[in-house]
Amino acid sequence: MSVDGVVVGAFDGPGLMVLVGVTHDDTPASAQRLADKVYDLRIFGPEHAPADSPAAGAREISASDLGLPVLVVSQFTLYADTRKGRRPTWDAAAPGPTAEPLVAHVVARLRERGAEVSTGIFGADMQVSLTNDGPITIQLEVS
Repeated sequence: MSVDGVVVGAFDGPGLMVLVGVTHDDTPASAQRLADKVYDLRIFGPEHAPADSPAAGAREISASDLGLPVLVVSQFTLYADTRKGRRPTWDAAAPGPTAEPLVAHVVARLRERGAEVSTGIFGADMQVSLTNDGPITIQLEVS
């Protein structure tokens, strides 16, 4: 991920790219639940576990089991409403002063859990690249 041609967040190999959208009802507690859910979600196969790992031989393995890196991208457009007309609205997205600390809370919780976390720059015009091994994309919502 880059801003103005400068790489601000990246990792090589397997890991997670997490697009975090914040809405008006989100709280630090829901941000923590999201971080835990993301890191503990068993979506990796046995081919990702080293032979000497405690996770070796497991059918489904989480990023936390494997110690995989996480790239967190703040993404208000996840709350786009396109039900009417041809122009989306983002009324459901929390404003920056509300959303930014909650995205930071997700990042902090992942780091507390031991994840290597890279981030973008909140509110910046970011160019984000993804190599999706799967394809698998999962939308998570926590309350």
